[in-house]
Amino acid sequence: MKKGIVTVIFFMVSMFCMIAQDKTFAVEAKADHLMDLEGKPITFGKVLETHKGQVILLDIWASWCKDCIVGMPTLNAIKKDYPEVAYVYVSLDKTKDSWEKGIQSFKINNGSHYWAPNGWKSDLFTAIDLDWIPRYMVINKEGYITLYKAINVEDKEIIKQLTK
Repeated sequence: MKKGIVTVIFFMVSMFCMIAQDKTFAVEAKADHLMDLEGKPITFGKVLETHKGQVILLDIWASWCKDCIVGMPTLNAIKKDYPEVAYVYVSLDKTKDSWEKGIQSFKINNGSHYWAPNGWKSDLFTAIDLDWIPRYMVINKEGYITLYKAINVEDKEIIKQLTK
């Protein structure tokens, strides 16, 4: 009986430790090519390096996505409350023009903007199991993913992770 209880406790502690561990992006995700506003290719890994030492709020969105657009005013309010956070936007728009027009139309200012020309099939999105947008992720100052999946900008876990 004691062995059974010890085994169960060991299993539960092990599972907790696995859940509590921070994640990093897969090599394939970091090697995926995005495009910046100047039309130059950049790897996702380089995007992360650009913001090394900062907390990053990653927003995967598209100008055609109603839920993405509805969340923009709330996200802009978060930006005002947490100006030290790096805001990184990656668009799933089908064309570069749609992406650029979306940035202007929805007044998505103060942040780094990138377009994923390979869309849903990109290595980045495959690696993070992207199945819905918007998708918000928080990466801490050490480069670990502390919030893997939030699909609503009002998710309280976003603020919790930004303030850690």
